[in-house]
Amino acid sequence: MSDPLTRSLPLDVDYAQAYLHDGHAGAETWPDDPDHSAGIIRTPPDPGYAFLVTGTRTGEVGFTVAVGAEDPGPDLDGYEDAVEISVHMPEGTPVIEEWGGDVHELPPLTDGPGWYRLRYHARGFDAGRDDDHCDGGPPDSYLLQIWPAPPAPPQTLRVVSEGVRYWVNEI
Repeated sequence: MSDPLTRSLPLDVDYAQAYLHDGHAGAETWPDDPDHSAGIIRTPPDPGYAFLVTGTRTGEVGFTVAVGAEDPGPDLDGYEDAVEISVHMPEGTPVIEEWGGDVHELPPLTDGPGWYRLRYHARGFDAGRDDDHCDGGPPDSYLLQIWPAPPAPPQTLRVVSEGVRYWVNEI
């Protein structure tokens, strides 16, 4: 198994959200239907976008992205919650965008344009909801794994946090 390219960054969120997009401006709508949602990560019908939900409403969260050539397996020892969804990436050069528009470049996708699987992990989601201003550092952190894979239905791997359970049950 090859090692993924990893990038860790402090991510400033507002309205408990951030966006993954592949060379485009943000999507206009984020559907709440089971074909396009795994609760805390959602994809619109348009390719190249994902909407990411965090526990912290306003402030900084820990965020790591790992881009690999194959499924790295979920990190269920390091994170409480994990969900997956598929997305078509038309350009293969994704970025993470903060709510206010600041952009963080990510490692290029291993297979260029095409279908990828996104596995979104959360740790401390409920603590992030309870400590909105993050005094003393971010209470919640996230891992987003990205690898090439054919499209598949959204999947919930594990939900421990009440806040993530709420989002997963909203669909």
